[in-house]
Parts: sequence; C-alpha cells; structure tokens
Amino acid sequence: MRALLSLFVAIFLAVTATAQEAPPAPDRSATGGAQTLEDILARQRGESIDDSFRRDNIGDPDSAAGIAQQLGTLGGASDPELWRALRYNEADISVSAGGDVAKVLVQSGGMAWYEFRRGPLITYGAYLLLGTMIALILFYTMRGRVPIDGPKSGHTVTRFQFIERFAHWLLAGSFLLLAFTGLFVLMGRFFIAPHFGPGFNASLLAGSKFIHNNVSWAFMIALVMVFVFWVIHNLPDRTDLKWIAQAGGIVGNNHPPAKKFNAGQKVIFWSVILLGASISVSGISLLFPFELPLFAKTFGILNGWGVNEWIGMAPFPTSLSPQEEMQFAQAWHAIVAFVLMAIIIGHIYIGTVGMEGAFDAMGTGEVDEAWAHQHHSIWFEELKEEGRADTSGKATPAE
Repeated sequence: MRALLSLFVAIFLAVTATAQEAPPAPDRSATGGAQTLEDILARQRGESIDDSFRRDNIGDPDSAAGIAQQLGTLGGASDPELWRALRYNEADISVSAGGDVAKVLVQSGGMAWYEFRRGPLITYGAYLLLGTMIALILFYTMRGRVPIDGPKSGHTVTRFQFIERFAHWLLAGSFLLLAFTGLFVLMGRFFIAPHFGPGFNASLLAGSKFIHNNVSWAFMIALVMVFVFWVIHNLPDRTDLKWIAQAGGIVGNNHPPAKKFNAGQKVIFWSVILLGASISVSGISLLFPFELPLFAKTFGILNGWGVNEWIGMAPFPTSLSPQEEMQFAQAWHAIVAFVLMAIIIGHIYIGTVGMEGAFDAMGTGEVDEAWAHQHHSIWFEELKEEGRADTSGKATPAE
C-alpha cells in the first residue's frame, strides 16, 4: 500500500509540472517585477514556472493602508497585493460561518485536480480496464476453458455455506453497483452527455450519486463479513509456493495441491480486503467532507520515511487546505477503484467462463468431488478424513 500511495502521489503531483526542467526566469525588469507575457504563455502551456515573484509579493495583508492611501476606482478600491494574498491563501480572512473551509477563497489546486481527473485518470483508467478485458479474451482464445479432468464423480461436497455465499454476493453486487455508478459520475460528462444530452446525463448522475452513497455501506459491511469468514484460510503457507511455481497448473499441465483457497485466490482475497478497505476509508472521507482529513498527515509520514527521496521528488506537501484534502481523497478513491475493478474483472472471468465448475461454488455452494480433488486436493482430503466428503453433498447424475 505504501508503494501504491507513493506512486499515486507522484502521478497526481506530476500533472502540475513538465518532465523537463523549468526554463530560465524571464527578465521582469520592464514590468517592475510583475508577471510578463512569457510567464502567462508558459503557464498556459502547462510548463512549471517559479511563481515566487508573485507569491512573495503580497505586502502586508493585515494592513489596510495600501487601500486607504489609494485614490480609489469606480466601484471600490483595487489592491493587487491583497488579491495576490487571497490567490495564495495568505490573507487573514474572517468569516462568520464555515470555519477554515470558507476562508479559502481562491484554490488553484482545483485546476490541477480537474486536469488530472479529466485527463490521466480517465485515460489510464480506461486503458487498464479495456486492457484487462482484451488480455483475458486473448488468454481464453489460447487456453480455452479449464475443464474438469476426467468424468464427474456424481457426488457433490459443500464448498461454501449459505452465510458465506450471502456475504460474497452482497460484496459482489454492491461493488458492481459502485463501479458502474462511479464510472458514470467520472465519465458521464465526456461520454454520456454528448450522445444522450445533458438532461439525461444530469438525471443519471443524480441517481448514480444516490446509489453510490448508500450502497457503499453494504459494501463495507460485506467486506468485514468476508474478512471474518475467510481470513484464517487465506494466510500464506508453503503450499502456495508450489502453486505459484506451476502458475496454478498452466506450467506442466498438472494442478498443484491447494487448501481451501489456493495462492491465486489468496491474492484476490487480500487485494479485495486491502484495496476495499482503502476505498472505504477515502469514501467515508468523501461522504463526510472536511471531517476526516487523510493526506497531510500521511504525506508527513511518507516524508519521514524518505519515500519522496526514493522516487526522486521534493517532499510531499504537508500543509493542505480542506479543499485539497478532498481532491486528494477523490483522486485516490478513483485510482484504487480502477485497480480493484481490473482485479475483479479477472476474478469474474475465472469464476464463470474461465473454469468449469467454478461458479457452482458460489452458485449453489456445492461442487463436484472431482472438481474439489482437482483444484483443492488438500482441502478435499481433510474433508474425507473428517467424514464429510460423501455425506454433506447431494448425489448427482454422473456425466
């Protein structure tokens, strides 16, 4: 998670700078130190510029002398230093309500967040999902469906109890709803509104927001249930090494022994638990804006660990406005969600068209004994030793 968070920070902060070094500062003598046309053009090109000549030139924002001594203009006095202080959040603002959030009148980080959201986030997120689906199609074309070796036994064994299947389907159903509604909210303006009109898009997004905010609680409850039910079976052990060495049976065409969950399923489990927990925390922060700041303290910890030096960056910002906290939370929420969506697409493939008999485990809870022996031989042998392999399942016609 630390590496993923570091990568996210690097990507998010990079949208405000170019890969090249900033060009030499232009000569501002003709403007008395104010910005020049070249400064404006460089900023429009997205180049990184040193704006300290503006940021530091704010005079004394606590003094009204600058305004009082001016002749004044029609409609009120104008004080460039005061506006620069507002621009860089250096002015002493007094508000009657709203707290620190209302004191931020100009927040330029919003443009960086907006550009990241409409550009790299959507672009690379779409590439990830489409690339995952294309890779699975190619894999299916070359490998085909993994069949059950030999004939079915005619008897089934209980793989998952009803409460386990309920937790799984609650987690799966809520995640699918969250995934689709999240994609609608993120991409609707660019892909839905142009084809179906802004009115339809607005209604769709209003409904998506309602579903997303409320179904999120079902996802979090199911996540806890799944963790409690299966964490003991998903702890790494030595049998995972052989499963990984044989790539789950792809290498050598021989299914390696496995307990109730094999190494691949354990990767899926911990991905869902860790990424799902991270999505949940950032989601709660977004559900209750400005109440749960996450990133300023996290960046401070990363700086203390020297993570910024590992990736060759300046220290991460540790002084964030409330709005910036929300922008980082939204960006992190979406990035982790894209990664988890790609993982779940692979999980759906294996559980449906990718492997014969796999869906039965979560469909009815019963799997054929031949399938159990083939994919989870250690677990199946344990059931036989306990006398549960032949009596817990229902007899079914052999094929």
